[in-house]
Amino acid sequence: MTVEDEIEIMGQRLNDKIRNIFGRSLHIREVDAGSCNACEVEVNALSNPIYDIERFGLHIVASPRHADMLLVTGPVTRNMELALLKTYNATPSPKLVAAMGSCACNGGIFGDTYASCGGVDKIIPVDVYIPGCPPRPQAVIFGLMVALDKLEQKIRKKEV
Repeated sequence: MTVEDEIEIMGQRLNDKIRNIFGRSLHIREVDAGSCNACEVEVNALSNPIYDIERFGLHIVASPRHADMLLVTGPVTRNMELALLKTYNATPSPKLVAAMGSCACNGGIFGDTYASCGGVDKIIPVDVYIPGCPPRPQAVIFGLMVALDKLEQKIRKKEV
């Protein structure tokens, strides 16, 4: 099986899951909380002709008010702490948060210093961690599938 076949299978499963939960596409607001931009390059790769995540029902949006999910990259710098919190609060519920990359997951090489708060979970709750420096697009797609599973669980708990 080629990488393209693997992406197609994962993407179709992701699309089915998104349509089942939302009945429409999943809107993602990407937030750079102080990264080196390696993760942003991978997020941009998701929209190139090879991955083309829009065909799977994923859209990167400009406003947190239009988002279902926040995809946060980088360690949270002290300068971005308040901005990340405001973005989280502006995102309507139920919302998902994914920490993408080693820095977002645990602070990476920056850790908790005078300039960095560390990982995203020190500022806002995180639903799924996508490790890697930077994670490959396939890992991001898989992480989004895991996040959607968690959202289904949240919805089921509210229904019960």
